[in-house]
Amino acid sequence: MLQIDVHAIASSAKFTGFHKLMLLICTLVIMADGYDIAVVGVALPSIMKDMGIASTVAGTMASASVFGMMIGAVLIGTLAERMGRRRAIVACLTLFSVGTAAAGLTHDTTSFCLVRFVAGIGIGGLMPCVVAQMAEFSPRDARATMITVSFGGFPIGGIIAALTGKGLIEAYGWPSVFFAAAFPLLLVPFLLYSMPESMVFLVKRDRNEQLRALLRRIDPSIRLDKNDVLVYATDVSRVRANEHANTSQIFREGRALATSMFWLATFMCMFVMYGLIAWLVKIMSSAGYSLGSSLTFVIALNLGALIGTICAGRLGDRWPIRWVLCGLYLVASLGILMLSIKMPQLWLYVFIGLVGAGSYGGQNLTYAFAGQIYPLALRSIGVGWLAGVGRIGAITAPILLGVLMTLRLPLEQNFIVIAVPMFLAAIAVTQIRATGTAPPLSGTRSSAEPVEQLAPK
Repeated sequence: MLQIDVHAIASSAKFTGFHKLMLLICTLVIMADGYDIAVVGVALPSIMKDMGIASTVAGTMASASVFGMMIGAVLIGTLAERMGRRRAIVACLTLFSVGTAAAGLTHDTTSFCLVRFVAGIGIGGLMPCVVAQMAEFSPRDARATMITVSFGGFPIGGIIAALTGKGLIEAYGWPSVFFAAAFPLLLVPFLLYSMPESMVFLVKRDRNEQLRALLRRIDPSIRLDKNDVLVYATDVSRVRANEHANTSQIFREGRALATSMFWLATFMCMFVMYGLIAWLVKIMSSAGYSLGSSLTFVIALNLGALIGTICAGRLGDRWPIRWVLCGLYLVASLGILMLSIKMPQLWLYVFIGLVGAGSYGGQNLTYAFAGQIYPLALRSIGVGWLAGVGRIGAITAPILLGVLMTLRLPLEQNFIVIAVPMFLAAIAVTQIRATGTAPPLSGTRSSAEPVEQLAPK
């Protein structure tokens, strides 16, 4: 009889068609997530004109979904380990697609904020589930790359929103860009059919046949005997005896400093990201650029984010992640400062691209970093709380920058204010150390090996 550690098999597996499918699925759902987040910034100038609202009110409208994201990240990230990640991901996709489409039916700020809040719960809940799912099934040597590449779907969704936004708004009005958010619902049958359930979920519920079939998909060369015992990694075994992982555990066993610094860095980074998502078009329009040119800045931001996200994963698999993160955040801070200097429009695109690469790429790599720091059984909870606390920065930014816009400061002063948080995020990530993994338990194997001596006598 052999004891098979299923997590060790997944970690040591070669990159196969199964992993390509996982990457495709997660990238598609993150693309939908990215569109739903970016669409408000694209439509905001038109909404302000149509409803006749001030910048401060518009900032609150842009933040409405982020309140929901904070709740969704914490709530669904925790519930996913109990209800199963596949169902959680489908539920999130359905919720934010329907909620965002419903925003196109609203005619006042209150109803708009309400449906965007509901959509935000799904948007926020999706991310920790996807991170945990990708971290669980990715080969060890490609884990950071797979997570960050899947999050490359986020800026792609933003680019789609920017590319389609101008045409849709001019032809059909601003509600049309929200109605388009319903299209990802077509992915639901594909997700239910193709996405595997979490191995943690299957182990806890003793669904051995499903687990064996899943292992053969992950590693077609594996040979399992009917008497083999399927177990999970050490940290899951710890939690399984208790059955319920809880939030306090992300501060235990040396994880308190890492958790605190993750929260600080993510707060600062999301402050910048969501501030730019909500107000970049308006800031550039106020500086004298046309709507078309301002939307091109959004494309440059998201294109840089896509390139930065892919490069961040590759660098994170080859170099210490915290130093890669520090460099990315510093690049973003420097890029924002450069935007405060008068320069030709082409160079503005270049520096906005660098801001996107550093901020989005850095934030997505932060999720991958957290996926390595937190033990497997705490991964959805740890990443969920990380995203939830970070959303506070995302909530604060549109409101504060809305107030900043009412002051009518020079363009360069607006960008100087936005640059400071990225510098603070760079400092925070340098303090994170990989001290959070639990030590092996006595008698636990991390790979397939004989366990006759462990059997009851």
